[in-house]
Amino acid sequence: MQSALDISWPLMGLFSLTLLIPFSINRFYQLNLAKDITVSVLRMVAQLVFIGLYLEFVFQLDNPLLNVVWIIAMISIGSSSIVSKAKLPKRHIFFPVLIGLLIGLSPLLLLLSGVIIQPTPFYSAQYLIPLAGMLLGNSLSGNIVALQNLFTSFKERESEYHAAIALGASPQYASIPFVRAAMQKAFAPIMASMATTGLVTLPGMMTGQILGGVNPMVAIKYQLLILMAIFVMLTISVTITLQLTIKNSITKEGKVLVSLPTD
Repeated sequence: MQSALDISWPLMGLFSLTLLIPFSINRFYQLNLAKDITVSVLRMVAQLVFIGLYLEFVFQLDNPLLNVVWIIAMISIGSSSIVSKAKLPKRHIFFPVLIGLLIGLSPLLLLLSGVIIQPTPFYSAQYLIPLAGMLLGNSLSGNIVALQNLFTSFKERESEYHAAIALGASPQYASIPFVRAAMQKAFAPIMASMATTGLVTLPGMMTGQILGGVNPMVAIKYQLLILMAIFVMLTISVTITLQLTIKNSITKEGKVLVSLPTD
């Protein structure tokens, strides 16, 4: 099999001309997205080039402390992004999300690097940082969906919640139906993705490895490993985030301190 083939920057620039298609669609349908598209593309290019240069440095240095600091930064930025996209106040939600991601990621990352894959050294940045990025990246949307559905339920089923409180239920007990519904909706997309992987979709990690010259069966093993890890992390992080959010955003009397903004 061939090893990974490099792509020259001039050819990358030539391919970028295909972006004229979405710009043309935007103009024809008057979507008013030209500025957003431009900003998104420029940020994507700048961020990826910066990360590429930074990762080359990190891979060469391979310092365990630097690796940990970088992963903590990834978790913090991810937590902030979740709260921002869910349109919820950081005061009550940020730390529950942060702790949920941290507890969901840490043991899985140690298990994958230290027991399953076993790179040398086990904290190798070449494996640790990409693994952390894939697990975190695929947990963001699930946590956003869970939080939005939780507080949507509090708003739409307010009478049901207050009736349970009036009958003597604790805020945690009265919130169980809302937490259950939020978890079901958060887990549905990843379960649908797992059920169709291989038949409908070829995951990006597997495709990238195959293009890089890795044996297809080896690529499949890695993909199975990552998909299972993503699902496990998502379930852990969403569960912890929701439980801590309930404790942090509801008073002992049952008053909900957080609500989604009205459109």
